[in-house]
Amino acid sequence: MPPQPRPQVLDAYWEFAAERQRIYLRRLAGLTTPWTDDPVLDTYKFCNAYRAADRVSQYLIRNVIYADRAYGPEDRLLRIVLFRLFSRPATWELLTSANGDVTNETLGNGSLAKTLDEAHAAGRKLYTGAFILCATRAFGHERKHRNHLALVEQMMRPNGLTRAVARASSLGDLYEALREYPLIGPFMAYQLAIDVNYSELCDFDESERSVAGPGARRGIAKCFSDRGGWSEEEVILWMTERQDAEFERLDIDFPSLFGRRLQAIDIQNLFCEVDKYARVAFPDLKSNRTQIKARFKPTGPLPEPFFPPKWNLKPDAGLGGGQLTLAA
Repeated sequence: MPPQPRPQVLDAYWEFAAERQRIYLRRLAGLTTPWTDDPVLDTYKFCNAYRAADRVSQYLIRNVIYADRAYGPEDRLLRIVLFRLFSRPATWELLTSANGDVTNETLGNGSLAKTLDEAHAAGRKLYTGAFILCATRAFGHERKHRNHLALVEQMMRPNGLTRAVARASSLGDLYEALREYPLIGPFMAYQLAIDVNYSELCDFDESERSVAGPGARRGIAKCFSDRGGWSEEEVILWMTERQDAEFERLDIDFPSLFGRRLQAIDIQNLFCEVDKYARVAFPDLKSNRTQIKARFKPTGPLPEPFFPPKWNLKPDAGLGGGQLTLAA
């Protein structure tokens, strides 16, 4: 039996997805505020409808994966994993400015560790607050960053993760290979698999597999009164398949990412964002989170986006036409 929706909340999920994407396109087109007439979206900070369009993912794609230098598979894979473990551009820039580059050589000679030790001693924030990373002393170090550097060293051993990526035939294979390593839980393995799949190291269907994070699980519980025995992951994949029918049902002209449909990773993220949205829009739906902490503070025009070249997206080919106009 399909999941049983809370109709008003499920409708709000699709309306949120469309309006959040319109806000992104309006900002990208250089339009001035207001970018929305939705008071919740206008007041609070929400991630983009598409994960690849968010600030940190854009930094990863542009500056880490597709940087100007030609990296071999081992260095490219190391760079992706190490960046995502911290998920903080400021930490990446600290590493590159202090060491010239982030490669297996700078990892192996201890210079990355030295830089992070000094930053930690100076009280600098190294990690994002977006992910809750496993912080056990899996490699015997007291400091979290030292255990993560040791993890990456283990991944980059001969016949390690690089070989597993080369042999993978699906996103699921890649996910399972990442799950073999200590300190990598299901959600982080999924995020890393998506990141690696942005690169030229592989090219798998992003909607073949999903893993629900804590926020997405809360969002699913708000959108559906009963999952009908389905797992959260099955709900995400079902929603991914149904998106066109749902937009048609609600008469929503969804402005896609320059022709790219929402992928399972985007549907998962949107559940997390709708969990936040519902704290204001549907306050009677209780969870262990009751407020939206971050308010929206625009920082100026958005830079020109950069997506994996293999997607063949053309952001300069048009930004949605009439979809950018606020409703009267």
